Amino acid sequence: MKLINLIENKPVEGGLRYEHGLSFYVETQKHRLLIDTGASDAFLYNADMLGVDLSRVDTVILSHGHYDHTGGVLAFAQRNPQANIYLQKTAGAEYYHKDTLSEWYIGIDKRILALPQVHLMDGNYVIDDGISVFTHVTGKKLWPVGNHALKQKTGEQFINDSFCHEQYVVLSEAGKKILISGCAHNGIVNILDTYRSLYGGAPDVVFSGFHMKKSSDYTETEKQNIRATGAELAKLPTIFYTGHCTSEAGYQLLHEIMGEQLRESHTGDQFQF
Repeated sequence: MKLINLIENKPVEGGLRYEHGLSFYVETQKHRLLIDTGASDAFLYNADMLGVDLSRVDTVILSHGHYDHTGGVLAFAQRNPQANIYLQKTAGAEYYHKDTLSEWYIGIDKRILALPQVHLMDGNYVIDDGISVFTHVTGKKLWPVGNHALKQKTGEQFINDSFCHEQYVVLSEAGKKILISGCAHNGIVNILDTYRSLYGGAPDVVFSGFHMKKSSDYTETEKQNIRATGAELAKLPTIFYTGHCTSEAGYQLLHEIMGEQLRESHTGDQFQF
């Protein structure tokens, strides 16, 4: 299995583009997949620079209904109109970032929902013996600090986002299981608890943002929350790759606990499993 990080937040050498977004390209024995498409068409440029032929992608899985993971879908669909696109049916709701100072729409472009290759799913789904997705993570243990301003608008009312639109990809090949999550809004510890109930044990590798990004400094309680998350993850026989919405400060706090079990994933990084 081959995995390439097509885009994420940090600038890198080599002329590759970056943005607040995330996209992975994955090759398995049976499939060529995209998991998320970043916030714009920038990932297409990076794919070309990295020698990735996106016209051969057969499956696209969108981790949740936020613009920074779905913003490149329409541009991709022009290049490759055949690939099946999978997202939860709740991903098309009205999602906002709202705090005391500002309010802005962060949901998907609704034109995505009208694409003929889109499959709207309702819960867990098995694509084949090598690809499955799961959702309905209900635990609230060690809730990510970056979630508090994320809302869903229903009529004129804003409610806390339940993240029912978030789904997680499990890739199985050659005896290994790799879990890919976009932002882990539901909390990586809760996601892994649900994984355990469905698949048993722990995945060999996890790629995920941890949504610890915050515009102000962490409070002591938030630091304790992040360290406690690291302590839970350190108990597992799993290697974690992270970036995007984790934040540098969050990464450093986790790394203090997890050491080399936690690694960064940057735009252009390539992995072989």
